Amino acid sequence: MSNFFHTKIEYLKGIGPQRAELLQKELNMYTYGDLIQHYPFRYLDRTQFYRVAELDESMPYVQVRGRVRGKQLLGEGRKQRLAATLVDEAGDELELVWFKGVKWMEKSLKNHTDYIVFGKPTEFNGKFSMAHPELEELSEAKQTTAFLQPVYNTTEKLKAHRIDSKVISKYIETLLKIAAPNIQETLSPDLIDRYRLTDKRSALVNIHFPESVEKYNAAKFRLKFEELFYIQLRLLRQKVVRRADLAGQIFTQVPTVTEFYKNHMTFDLTGAQKRVIKEIHKDLTSGKQMNRLLQGDVGSGKTIVAFITMLIAADNGAQSVLMAPTEILAEQHYTGLKEFADRLGINIGKLTGSTKTKERRTIHEQLRSGEMKMIVGTHALLEDVVQFHNLGLCIVDEQHRFGVEQRSKLWRKNPRIIPHVLVMTATPIPRTLAMTLYGDLDVSVIDEMPAGRKEIVTVHRFDSHRLRVFQFVRDQIKLGRQVYIVYPLIEESEQMENYKDLMDGYESVKRAFPEYQVSMVHGKLKPQDKDYEMQRFVRNETQIMVATTVIEVGVNVPNASVMIIESAERFGLSQLHQLRGRVGRGAEQSYCILMTGYKLSKDSKTRLETMVRTNNGFEIADIDLKLRGPGDLMGTQQSGVLDLLISDLAKDAPILQEARAAAQTILQQDPQLEHAEHQNIRRHIQSLSANTVNWSRIS
Repeated sequence: MSNFFHTKIEYLKGIGPQRAELLQKELNMYTYGDLIQHYPFRYLDRTQFYRVAELDESMPYVQVRGRVRGKQLLGEGRKQRLAATLVDEAGDELELVWFKGVKWMEKSLKNHTDYIVFGKPTEFNGKFSMAHPELEELSEAKQTTAFLQPVYNTTEKLKAHRIDSKVISKYIETLLKIAAPNIQETLSPDLIDRYRLTDKRSALVNIHFPESVEKYNAAKFRLKFEELFYIQLRLLRQKVVRRADLAGQIFTQVPTVTEFYKNHMTFDLTGAQKRVIKEIHKDLTSGKQMNRLLQGDVGSGKTIVAFITMLIAADNGAQSVLMAPTEILAEQHYTGLKEFADRLGINIGKLTGSTKTKERRTIHEQLRSGEMKMIVGTHALLEDVVQFHNLGLCIVDEQHRFGVEQRSKLWRKNPRIIPHVLVMTATPIPRTLAMTLYGDLDVSVIDEMPAGRKEIVTVHRFDSHRLRVFQFVRDQIKLGRQVYIVYPLIEESEQMENYKDLMDGYESVKRAFPEYQVSMVHGKLKPQDKDYEMQRFVRNETQIMVATTVIEVGVNVPNASVMIIESAERFGLSQLHQLRGRVGRGAEQSYCILMTGYKLSKDSKTRLETMVRTNNGFEIADIDLKLRGPGDLMGTQQSGVLDLLISDLAKDAPILQEARAAAQTILQQDPQLEHAEHQNIRRHIQSLSANTVNWSRIS
C-alpha cells in the first residue's frame, strides 16, 4: 500500500485532532489505512420494513416504521432507563428501551414524531420491545439508491460524542473518493487469475458501499482471501526459515527411556501417545530445532509424553524446562514427575514465585552446573538470574496464557543453540484455528483416552430441580467424594441480576450443607490465599469448593467427582468442557451438572445439548467456533495473529485452506519472492513491516 494510507486520520475532512484522538482510543484507528479497513459488520436492506404484528423473537435485526407516542424516565441513579412507545400504522405498539446514554437520548428523542427504528425484537408477556435501537427520523431518512447500507462498529463513548455508524460511514465515503488513485494491487496477477478475484480497488469500494449482491460477494471473498493469504505466508515463511536456518541439538541416546518403559511404567501408553512420541523423537534426531504443538483433551496423558521427551533430553546431556501458567499447575506437574524422576535417580527441581531464597540459590547453582537435569516452574523461570549449563528442551503448558515475549525469553537461555520447543494445550483447537494460531508449528494430537477412564456423565437441570441436585451432592459426599460448584460472576452486576453470583452462592451453599466444610476461590483473591484454599480442598479438609472459572485449567483433585456449573448458559462451550475436565480424574464415576433457568437462547440450548451429548473436546471446539467465532475462543489477543479484520475462521475454513495452499505454492517456487510476478506481494510485505502502525495488523 502506498504511503497515502499511513496518513493520520485527523487530516481527513470532518475529523480533526479531537475526534482523531477518540477514534484512536476507542477503535484503535490511527491512519487512513485503519479507517478504510474498518469494515461494516452488517448491512441494512433499507427496502424491507416490518409491522409490529409480523415480529418474531427468532428474527435478527429488523426495521419498523412508526410514531413515538410517549416517553418516560424510569428508575433511579445508575439503574435509570428511558422507555418510549412506538406505534406502527396498524396501531400496534413496540416498546423502545435505553439503559445507557439515557440523558442524551431523552433530549434527542422527539415525541409525536415518525421514526424508522432498527434493532433486535424481544418478546415478554406477549409484548415486543427493542433495547438500544438505532433511530432515524423518517423525514431525514434518505431513500438511498445503495443496495445495502453499511453498519459499522462503534462504542458508547463515540456515540456520546456523536460519532455513530452513520458518521463513520460518511468518513469512509470521503476517504474512498480521495483514495482511489492510491489503491495498489497487493496480490500477484496469477493469484487474481487463478481464484478469479476482483481487483483491490473495486473490493474496497464494494465492501463498504455494495452496488449489487454479486459485487458485494466478490469484494468479501477477495478481502478474506487476501487477509488469510498474508497470515499464512508469514507463518509458512517463519517455518521455512526455521527449518533452513535453525539447528537443534541431536538426541540419539535413549537408555533411560528404555529403562523407564521396561521397569518403572505402571500402565500402558495409548496408541495415540506412542504415535506422538515417535513424531517427537523424529524431530529430536533430525538436527533441526523442534517446534511442535501437542494437543490433547483433559486427561489424555500429555504429561507423561512430556516426561518421556524430557528423559530423551537428559539421556543426551541436555536440561529441560516445563513451564506452567500457575503455581497450582506447576506443583501438580512437579509432584507427578518427581515420583518417576526419583525412581530413575534424576535430579528434578521446582521454581515458582513462592520458592524460598535459600532453596532458590541451590536451584540456580545446580542448573548452572548441569547437576539438575529437569526443572518445573512458573514465570519465575524467565528471570535473568536463572541460567543453564545446557538447556536443550522447553515445554510450555497451556501456552496461550503466555505472551510471545515471555516464551522467547525462555528460548534465549541457551546462547549456543536454540532449545527444542514443545507447546502443550488441553484446549482442543479446531483445525482452522490451529492453522492460523500455530501455522508455523508442527501439530501432534492425542485423540485417545487412557484405558479404564470412565466417561463423565453430564446432565442439564433447571433451577427448580435444585433440592434433588443438593440431595445427590450429599449422597456423593457420604461416599467420600468432593464437589465443585462454579459460578460465572463474583458480584451481582446490573446487567446480570438474574445470574447466581458467587458471594450469594457461597452463603446459600453453607446454609444448605451446614455439616460440611466449604472453600471459596475466585480471581480477586491474592495468589497465596487462592493456593491456601485450593490446598485445603486437595487435602480433603473441605468437601465443597465454591469457585469462579479460576479452577478451569489443570487442577487435579482425583477425589472430586461432581462438578455443578451454575448459570451454565453464561459460559462458552469450550469453557464448560474445560470445567467438566476438573472431575473424572480418579477411578470413580464422575458427574457434571449444568444448572440453568428456563429462559434460554437458541445458542445456549445448542451448547447445553452438545455438552450432554459428547465428551469429545475436538467436536466441542468445532461447534464452539461456529457459535462464537474465534475472537474470544482462547485469549487470542496476545497472539496478534487473530486480529482478523474481515475473515471468520468458523465460516471461512475453505478460504483459509485455499489461501494456505496458495502461499505454500508461491514459497516453494520463489522463497525470496524475487520473481517479477510476485513483486506486488513483496512490495505489500515491505510496506507492512516498514510501517509501525501496520495497515493490515498482520506483520
